[in-house]
Amino acid sequence: MKAYNQLTYTQRCQISTLLQEGLNHTEIACRIKCSQSTVSREIKLNTGQRGYRHNQADQKAQARRLCAVVPHKMTPTLINLIEKKLRSKWSPEQISGWLSREKNTQISHETIYRHVWDNKHNGGDLYVHLTHKIKGYRRRANTQDSRGKIPNRVSIHERPEVVETRERIGDWEIDLMIGKGHSGAMLTIVERSTRFSVAAKINDKTAKSVTAATLALLEPVKDFVLTITADNGKEFSGHEAIAKALECDVHFADPYSSWQRGTNENTNGLLRQYWPKDTDFKTVPHSEVDDVLKQLNDRPRKVLDYQTPADKFLSEIKH
Repeated sequence: MKAYNQLTYTQRCQISTLLQEGLNHTEIACRIKCSQSTVSREIKLNTGQRGYRHNQADQKAQARRLCAVVPHKMTPTLINLIEKKLRSKWSPEQISGWLSREKNTQISHETIYRHVWDNKHNGGDLYVHLTHKIKGYRRRANTQDSRGKIPNRVSIHERPEVVETRERIGDWEIDLMIGKGHSGAMLTIVERSTRFSVAAKINDKTAKSVTAATLALLEPVKDFVLTITADNGKEFSGHEAIAKALECDVHFADPYSSWQRGTNENTNGLLRQYWPKDTDFKTVPHSEVDDVLKQLNDRPRKVLDYQTPADKFLSEIKH
């Protein structure tokens, strides 16, 4: 029997999908080319109250790996050595590389940065010896930034798994395109399944303006709005008002994880063909916005088997 191997994020996505299709552990192992014991162990260790979900499973595995590794590696002797090098003005990268070459010890520079940040939090002074003094190191383990949190934000990891499958209409992604010199902005919203897009220009990126524009764009199709996924910009702090008015759920992607809103990011890239980054959105006429959105929604997409987003969206609504 093969030993247990660490799985990749992609393999966890495959496991989640194959479980939904009703495959057993042996069949799944054959599909993803690993041992049956690896699949069984993965499902046993990383299944939550709502079943096996790939995002949650990957987070659990990463967290468990950190907890298992750090206490063994960061021994008192090693910590003393690291702190000595830090006080000699060595950077964490230099210490990490030196430990690997000279001591055959693998400690990442991020682990050393975490140690410096924890030391500062507990009143220590290691941070003053860094070439670039840290301004509040963001812990990579959970990708959460403690500054400027949006009140009552609901994580993307609480979003229904069906959203990932794109099997239904009604799951939207939302973002802002900022104009030249922060002069105006364009609010863009795209439906994940049909790639149907709506947009509106706004004069500023305050939460009040963004909330009002969001409701104006989506209230006409309120019956087909089930979830909205946003990034962590303060402009979306009116999410509770949006959720209440549209009777939907609003979720937030992890910080610095734009790929979790890939449909919206791709759509913004298409819109930049019309409005480059040096565009002053305050000078863009509303009629131009309408014309661009019509062109975009009437453009056939390979991912839709060359249907247009507009036709696909209308077809789903009628269905």
